Amino acid sequence: PDLVAEANAAAEAIESEEAKAAAAAAAAAPAARGTGSGTGTEAGGGKTAGDIAGPVALQIPGSVRLGFAATAQRGAQPMQGVFGELDWLQDGTHYDADLSWTFLFKTLRSQHSTGTIGPGGIEPLRYSDSRKNEVAANLVREQGRIDFTNNAPSLPLMPGAQDRLSIVMQLGGLMAGNPARYPPGTVISMQTVGPRDAEVWSFVVGDSETLDLPAGSFEARKLTRNARKPQDDKIELWLAPALGWLPVRIRQTQPNGDYVDLALRSKMPLERTN
Repeated sequence: PDLVAEANAAAEAIESEEAKAAAAAAAAAPAARGTGSGTGTEAGGGKTAGDIAGPVALQIPGSVRLGFAATAQRGAQPMQGVFGELDWLQDGTHYDADLSWTFLFKTLRSQHSTGTIGPGGIEPLRYSDSRKNEVAANLVREQGRIDFTNNAPSLPLMPGAQDRLSIVMQLGGLMAGNPARYPPGTVISMQTVGPRDAEVWSFVVGDSETLDLPAGSFEARKLTRNARKPQDDKIELWLAPALGWLPVRIRQTQPNGDYVDLALRSKMPLERTN
């Protein structure tokens, strides 16, 4: 991401509530028609990065691990010391993504997305969110339905739907495939599935900015999801062309002004082993 990703910045050690972080951002376009996931090494990750043919060009990033440092504000209390790690593994036909947050070596929250890679890019099949307990959504694509493990009513699954974690990588794939297709002011919308609900998220593509982060200095394009309803969070995502349009900064702001800001601190390629 809310492609979601939230950071639980308030561990039991500091006796405060969980603060939301962003790991989400949305990416959408009409589903590409065509075949092939391509091969080759890209700046975004490991050896299976490559193009997907079709009228909407995509370039899915190769397997990679991204480390983030988080700063946050909850009321008058600033928070530091939370770290996030995003593992993205794919072999050209299947993918597995995991985003976890730690504080003092304790895992506070983890989000997991798994599915396939097809003509339209990333096609999630299951998304889960775990804190004390796991809640999940199953995307039953052959029946066009979303089922929830908390017994919430099933919802229709729209073409090109993503979940709150896969959406970040799909958006990067769209931008990498044809950056000129998304000039400043472009609105990218798609259905985004969470563990308990699903709704259409819209992001506005902004200008390039220079960011000085723990991992270095990067030129990055900014995308913003503004709140549509009073309870919605604002999500800001920065994607770096030099890293294959991977996210280098994610900021999520709640309606009351509380926020979590994630900054890239490390990047390393990964190899899928199964």
